[in-house]
Amino acid sequence: QVQLVESGGGLVQAGGSLRLSCAASGSTSRISGMGWYRQAPGNARELVAAVSRSGSTNYTDSVKGRFSISRDNAKNTIYLHMRDLKPEDTAVYFCNAGGISSYNQNNYYYAKGDYWGQGTQVTVSS
Repeated sequence: QVQLVESGGGLVQAGGSLRLSCAASGSTSRISGMGWYRQAPGNARELVAAVSRSGSTNYTDSVKGRFSISRDNAKNTIYLHMRDLKPEDTAVYFCNAGGISSYNQNNYYYAKGDYWGQGTQVTVSS
């Protein structure tokens, strides 16, 4: 089993920045890719960004150029650096692990795994 604990959410004005953290514990050796998902009220949960163990990354189009995902394998922790936040970024952000990583023409893809964190609320005011 893998446990994921997120932190770093909060309330920020539009244009501001936040950094989310997700620390994994338990059977971390089975973890390859990890990702951040978000879910706004009334919307489906969507992939925001993912990172492989080797550092390959993938971002949804709406956050490219504003969000950056990083990983510290020694700490079993991933981060989501968010800048130039917009009201439409408001959502509960979930960490995910245990998914399947794949590559196609040097593009990295991540399919969600079974392990989820409890979620952290990010609210961006206009």
